[in-house]
Amino acid sequence: MSDWPARPPLTPRGGAKTLSGCVVLVLLLAYGLPHSELVFSTLFPDLSRPVYLQEPMADLLWQHMGLVLISSATAVVVGTAAAFFTTTTPGRAFKPLIDMLATLGQTFPPVAVLAVAVPVVGFGERPAFLALAIFGVLPVLQGTLAGLASIPTPVLDSARAMGMTPRQRLTEVQMPLAFPLWLAGVRTSVIVNIGTAALASTVGAKTLGLPIIVGLSGFNTAYVLQGAVVLGMLAIAADLAFDQLALRFDRSAE
Repeated sequence: MSDWPARPPLTPRGGAKTLSGCVVLVLLLAYGLPHSELVFSTLFPDLSRPVYLQEPMADLLWQHMGLVLISSATAVVVGTAAAFFTTTTPGRAFKPLIDMLATLGQTFPPVAVLAVAVPVVGFGERPAFLALAIFGVLPVLQGTLAGLASIPTPVLDSARAMGMTPRQRLTEVQMPLAFPLWLAGVRTSVIVNIGTAALASTVGAKTLGLPIIVGLSGFNTAYVLQGAVVLGMLAIAADLAFDQLALRFDRSAE
């Protein structure tokens, strides 16, 4: 047994305040870092350029979020649709193939997918979108399948006995009951994509990984720190947002 106290569960109100504070901090960092030369010149006196000014940090933040939102939305749609397809009569035969393809996509690291995609679609956001979408499908697929598998068979049998159509069973029984595990899969997919999107800057996409890569290549620790702090706080804010979604669902289900 660990001696560390367990993390107290967030209440909806307390969690909302924490999320709001985290979002404000992310925005303050993104818009305030270009004006923090005094702080970083004190922390890193040997650096002639202690603040990253090659690209506005706020622009990188919004471009990073846009790339994550589009790629994650694609992964959620594909992963959810594939999971529900395997529950249909014609789709059951394809379940092993879908599982294999999703696992195969997760096996390749994003850098490898980027390297393969660049010769096909060129540099920029397109190979990054492709890599992130592929990498984000498996958590959504696994979460949806786990949610569907957790539905007791008597519940489905009762729905059929009541005369529900397949669409009614899907929308009124399966989707609500599978939602918590589906949301957990989406949460994992989005949080992983937030961090992985930083690698997209290696192929020309403008994300929060740009100051990190420039800092590493130029031995500028301040740049690495600035990009990493904003990126880390963004991931924390997204995680807290999913906490709020889960809490709201739990309250509505009571």
